[in-house]
Amino acid sequence: MVEEILSPEFIAGFLAASLRIASPLLLATVGEIFAERSGILNLGIEGEMLTGAFVGFAITYFTGNIWLGIFAAIFAGALYGTLMAFMSVSLGTNQVLNGLAITLLGSGLGFFLFRIIFGVRTVLPYVGGFKTIDIPILSQVPIIGEAVFKQYSLVYLALILVPISHFVLFKTTTGLRIRATGENPKAVDTLGINVIKIRYACTIFGAALAGLSGAFLSLVQFRTFLSEMSAGRGFIAIALVIFSNWSPIRAFGGAFLFGAAEALQLRLQAIGFAIPYQFALMVPYALTLLVLIAVAKKVAGPAALGIHYRRG
Repeated sequence: MVEEILSPEFIAGFLAASLRIASPLLLATVGEIFAERSGILNLGIEGEMLTGAFVGFAITYFTGNIWLGIFAAIFAGALYGTLMAFMSVSLGTNQVLNGLAITLLGSGLGFFLFRIIFGVRTVLPYVGGFKTIDIPILSQVPIIGEAVFKQYSLVYLALILVPISHFVLFKTTTGLRIRATGENPKAVDTLGINVIKIRYACTIFGAALAGLSGAFLSLVQFRTFLSEMSAGRGFIAIALVIFSNWSPIRAFGGAFLFGAAEALQLRLQAIGFAIPYQFALMVPYALTLLVLIAVAKKVAGPAALGIHYRRG
């Protein structure tokens, strides 16, 4: 058993699975970082993910074009982001309640439409999904090559998004304006910068990534649609935003930790390791909770997070 766990094949497979499982979580977390950096707390990620998962699957199933499904999922997430921004920024209603309402709407509507369109089935409909892309030369490197450079295109997208997002937030004028809006929107407004526009853009962008994250689940990970397929990942993403101290680089570490915990329990069960499956399913979420408790007192979010700003 120990020899099998320490074998190069097991380690490579474990690392590859960790990245795949972490990728949808990473997409949602990075999107939420942008929203919260601008001052909007979007608790609707779970609903946006499930909507993206359903829309992406349905469009792909009926058109046979997986990229059309991906763009449709992004658009569906962006629509929810627009609704969230309208309620939170324009109307100034409670952001926590807005997010929970979107989660309930997205979760229920996706399953309802699935039942309407596909009916009640004993065998779920499936789509072909993505194929892995091997990076020449790099994919031949032992262990790391198979784990990192033989992945799906959406995994590469999630990984590339991390340094790009970090650069935009911390090395550009646009990022400075976003962070300043989340800290002191009145001062930003005084400088002639449109607070409403920034908050709208960041909320919609974050929700679009949540929709893409849901499409990852239905088109890459499961290749079908299930009513609870996000399994709380939207709320885990919100926790990881705090864990990362609102930094995309650290968000990758948190998402990978969750992915590694889930991948490990799946791999151990696959080789016959005696562990109750209920405990195995609990491990990734319990580990995330413990890490969050450990770092919660050491982080501080944007000063204006969740606070409505009205010009006056």
